[in-house]
Amino acid sequence: MMHARIFPSAPRGFVPAVVAILAATVPVSGCGEAREPAEPNAGAATTGRTPQFENEYVQVWKSVIAPNQPLEMHRHDNPRAIIALKGGTLTVVSDAGERHDMTWETGRAYWLEADPPGELHGDVNEGSEPVEVIVVQLKGVGGAPDTP
Repeated sequence: MMHARIFPSAPRGFVPAVVAILAATVPVSGCGEAREPAEPNAGAATTGRTPQFENEYVQVWKSVIAPNQPLEMHRHDNPRAIIALKGGTLTVVSDAGERHDMTWETGRAYWLEADPPGELHGDVNEGSEPVEVIVVQLKGVGGAPDTP
């Protein structure tokens, strides 16, 4: 099982539109990379990742996924725990156009396996409130290099 929860797919035509938007607006990069907000706006949530801690065993970062601000296309070469600080539902869209929803409940923790080799995905928050999670990614256990 790759993701925590999987829900029915979207109406025909929606997936290619989301993939096109993600591909045109967000660069491909590693999961642990911190992103600076494009336009700081006091009080407004901005999608991005903030490194928290790293050692030889784990890499930890906080991800904020603001409404209608997709998280850049990325992949996870190693398994990880997700701790929901502020829950919500994210739509995960693969680079192949596959889509499924993941719902995180505030205060709960989840386990996700490493992504399939070569697969990228982006996370979209279609809700009205930001989703905030702490990601604790293990190093060296997914069969891939220890890079985010």
